[in-house]
Amino acid sequence: MRRSVLLSWSGGKDSSLALWQMTRNREYEVKALLTTVTEDFNRVSMHGVRRSLLHAQASSLGMPLEEVWIPKKASNKIYEERMKEILTKYKERGIKQVAFGDLFLRDIRAYREERLAQIGMGGVFPLWGRDTRELAKEFIKVGFRAVICCVDPRKLPGEFCGRDYDSAFLESIPAAVDPCGENGEFHTFVFAGPIFSRAIPITRGQVVLRDGFYFADLIPGI
Repeated sequence: MRRSVLLSWSGGKDSSLALWQMTRNREYEVKALLTTVTEDFNRVSMHGVRRSLLHAQASSLGMPLEEVWIPKKASNKIYEERMKEILTKYKERGIKQVAFGDLFLRDIRAYREERLAQIGMGGVFPLWGRDTRELAKEFIKVGFRAVICCVDPRKLPGEFCGRDYDSAFLESIPAAVDPCGENGEFHTFVFAGPIFSRAIPITRGQVVLRDGFYFADLIPGI
């Protein structure tokens, strides 16, 4: 019997790869996508992607979307309280696991597992321990398409924001930058790939510097 899980969904490549992996091995059945959205901006937290594009992803995937709303510059306490409220609702429905696209950061994994354990849930990490360069190449090879939507200029020049996540990108990033951006160097928005029923049309708008990060404003296409 397949196990029911929630999937922590950022709209980026790692969560897309996690969903693709779970779809292929058929051990898990993802019941809903779980995304944190910032109230003041009406955008995906950290990634800065418009909520309309998040909904377009869920529609193309044919999956329910559960949004966790937090204010801008929310404290960790507020984040944890609102996340706990949503997760408890799903636990009461019999869903006791949450899947994440984490790759190798042990402190992040430990934090997630600790918080989940406090409410009687567990974590699933389908990509854990994979070589990130090979994973990045696989993402491109199987037909996923993504754009760099956020860059931390302390780790990667802002000029990379708005570029396609492709082989040329991987070849041009500094050696110290993880190919999957696991250390927070950059974030992505996935607009096509083998898990989507249709590509999501986007137009690349202005790149802005806000709160110390570069964000590419991705505008829904027609």
